Amino acid sequence: MAHLGAVLCIRVALVVVLLPSLLATVAVAHNDTGEHKNYLIIVRKPYEYDHNVYKTVSSWHASLLASVCDTAKEELATDPGAETRLIYSYRNVVNGFCARVTREEVYEMAKKDWFVKAIPEKTYKLMTTYTPKMVGLTGAPAAYHGGLWNRSNMGEGMIIGVLDDGIAAGHPSFDAAGMGPPPARWKGRCDFNSSVCNNKLIGARSFFESAKWKWRGVDDPVLPVYELAHGTHTSSTAGGNFVPGANVMGNGFGTAAGMAPRAHLALYQVCSEDRGCDRDDILAAMDDAVDEGVDVLSISLGDDEAGDFAGDPVALGAYTAIMRGVFVSSSAGNNGPNPLTVSNEAPWLLTVAASTTGRKFVATVKLGTGVEFDGEALYQPPNFPSTQSADSGHRGDGTCSDEHLMKEHVAGKLVVCNQGGNLTGLRKGSYLHDAGAGMVLIGPEFMGSMVQPKSHILPVAQIVYLSGEELKAYMKSTKSPTAALIYKGTVFGDRKTPEVAPFSSRGPSRQNQGILKPDITGPGVNIIAGVPVTSGLATPPNPLAAKFDIMSGTSMAAPHLSGIAALIKKAHPKWSPAAIKSAMMTTADTLDRRRRPITDQKGNNANMFGLGAGFINPTKAMNPGLVYDLTAQDYVPFLCGLGYSDHEVSSIIHPAPSVSCKQLPAVEQKDLNYPSITVFLDREPYVVSVSRAVTNVGPRGKAVYAAKVDMPATVLVTVTPDTLRFKKVNQVRKFTVTFRGANGGPMKGGVAEGQLRWVSPDHVVRSPIVVSAQKFLNGNTSSSDHAGH
Repeated sequence: MAHLGAVLCIRVALVVVLLPSLLATVAVAHNDTGEHKNYLIIVRKPYEYDHNVYKTVSSWHASLLASVCDTAKEELATDPGAETRLIYSYRNVVNGFCARVTREEVYEMAKKDWFVKAIPEKTYKLMTTYTPKMVGLTGAPAAYHGGLWNRSNMGEGMIIGVLDDGIAAGHPSFDAAGMGPPPARWKGRCDFNSSVCNNKLIGARSFFESAKWKWRGVDDPVLPVYELAHGTHTSSTAGGNFVPGANVMGNGFGTAAGMAPRAHLALYQVCSEDRGCDRDDILAAMDDAVDEGVDVLSISLGDDEAGDFAGDPVALGAYTAIMRGVFVSSSAGNNGPNPLTVSNEAPWLLTVAASTTGRKFVATVKLGTGVEFDGEALYQPPNFPSTQSADSGHRGDGTCSDEHLMKEHVAGKLVVCNQGGNLTGLRKGSYLHDAGAGMVLIGPEFMGSMVQPKSHILPVAQIVYLSGEELKAYMKSTKSPTAALIYKGTVFGDRKTPEVAPFSSRGPSRQNQGILKPDITGPGVNIIAGVPVTSGLATPPNPLAAKFDIMSGTSMAAPHLSGIAALIKKAHPKWSPAAIKSAMMTTADTLDRRRRPITDQKGNNANMFGLGAGFINPTKAMNPGLVYDLTAQDYVPFLCGLGYSDHEVSSIIHPAPSVSCKQLPAVEQKDLNYPSITVFLDREPYVVSVSRAVTNVGPRGKAVYAAKVDMPATVLVTVTPDTLRFKKVNQVRKFTVTFRGANGGPMKGGVAEGQLRWVSPDHVVRSPIVVSAQKFLNGNTSSSDHAGH
């Protein structure tokens, strides 16, 4: 078990003293006056320990720590941090341990033959009734027994592990109705009592041993419960059970269900919404999860600064997970629409961007001139006055700070506010509700055409920036501006759906710019899923309205793909995580409901750095025809090509045997057998070839595929061979794709996008292509802050 409770440095030192012949490297005591901080200590491979002396890896790690841990001057009364030195001893995800040490002790460690590096503590952050139908899981007229669910038994028997901030265990989405017992391989536990844990929520644990040192004065959580919405929302999205009558503030009525409603759920609490997620707690949770029998890991957290893979807990843990056949879905981040913002870049992760769903909760603002602007509102009260005076918040910059929202100024008016300032939109609404006013809330310019409605406590319409500019111009044009709010309820079928969300982080990747990231897009805007309690309205219009709320983010997109991965794995239990990822990417949709290219928030065609391979199509992913497969070992030459040292590569791939990059064939990023292709025509002779191999997973053994390439005229593409013939299932065929600049010279223009399609009578297997005239960055970017090299 990764968690090692209350191991005292002084106790460990005594064990070492009793065994002087077994450990000759005990440090001479030195003054321990420095500040204790948490470090991830990476141990050299193939450094081994005597299994006859150290019965567990934890005892071995404790002995290594004791070799530098000073006991002469540690006074617990003056240094509470000295009490527990060894926090976690990792077995699976990394060859190392987490400990509280001083900078001086790190320097002592650096002299040891077992030491590789010490990485200081780091904090990461957290990044439905309609979406099952939207992505094709249900099928008319058989309702929830048709579509893909019918072909995958709704993920029955699969276990989805969710790393997040806690869970409301008694929520109706986690009811065990219709659920069988967990499979025999499940070795996890649930730290709630037996009346809460059931055949749906089979695991629930908290990991705070590292983070608690930064929370002085805060009680260490005992149970994996946190009365905020994120973990409950993501868990119910991935695998929530059926809940008829779910709604948000009386809107969006339907039967809520996760993507894999018959899958089991295991929650690993590693975050709190206000304090983030500690790296070493994340590692500990993943260390246990891969041992406990999960099939899929859903991870809606990440690092905005995208540290290197050797120090990234998600990358480290996910590599060990895929070695065990566990699929890992992760969020791309919420720092869009700027480029180079994507998180969770490791190629063995599925990195998920966010899009709209096509469902709106329409609230129209009708001006005194008769002009109307459609916005959205979750709370749509009956009998709202038809027309009111429009007011700009009395004075100020339009953000409506609290001093501008006094009753004497705004009572009985419809107050127009910009988002931003020193108050959230919900707080502004609360002030205006108390003052007896209504509100029109104008979104920021970067959100473009998208609105993220909240559960406001008062009559409100949220509108986009451009509509807000027209509204404010009207208010300036007359001394007595008026407006009315007209509520139209839930409306489906926006033909421009899906659109890439403006907040969704964009590529290119900083750590491996030769791999296209994000990989794929899923529903992530205005997702209805379970919460402990809604924010905003104190008395929801019906009981279930208090149990569901809307949230947006790539955090919401990732669990959609986690649940879909569970469905695919249920139907194809022998497929590797890479095969499942390939099936998703090569069958993804690139057209919206108008049969036009998917757009972004500005209405422009979305590029691949925002969209990835396209929007998930689960039905097609279940039967992709061909897959680009990879084993965990196939990533090793790729890591060597990124410039990692032998020790760093060995740490990333732990517990696989250590490697020597010099003894491995070089694999450039472009040649990793990935479902997408990224090349750079940045030097003479402006010709680049990439190699790929595809595996026939079609239902028929015999198949013939012809290559079709769609690229701008600035790039010439040749596929060799241009026809692939298969005689049996699981047969592998290799091919080469050669790119050259038109006219034999440099490619004109900055970046060209296109696709390679392998076409048969039954399938179209599509790989997105990005060709750039130059590198996006000069090499890969910053690594973690390593100490003691």
